[in-house]
Amino acid sequence: MSLMGLIILLVIAAIAGTIGQALADYSRGGCLMSIVVGFIGALLGLLLARTLRLPEPLPIRIQGETFPLLWSIIGSALFCATLGFLSRGRRLL
Repeated sequence: MSLMGLIILLVIAAIAGTIGQALADYSRGGCLMSIVVGFIGALLGLLLARTLRLPEPLPIRIQGETFPLLWSIIGSALFCATLGFLSRGRRLL
């Protein structure tokens, strides 16, 4: 994969992570955290989809690499919701 393909992949992961964070109403960090959340969401979403034997809608191909956009958004929203639930549960009243 070339440098340009990697940059495009990082931008798509950042967008997917940002949308997932917005859906879960949980946002920590900036653009770098959105990229990390987008990639973790892609892994989590694909794992969930393959476990449930669901199809992969909206795959994006970048120089032979496939990025599952919809599953990345769903996975990042689930990941952020879990993080939000765990961090809110530790606060003392």
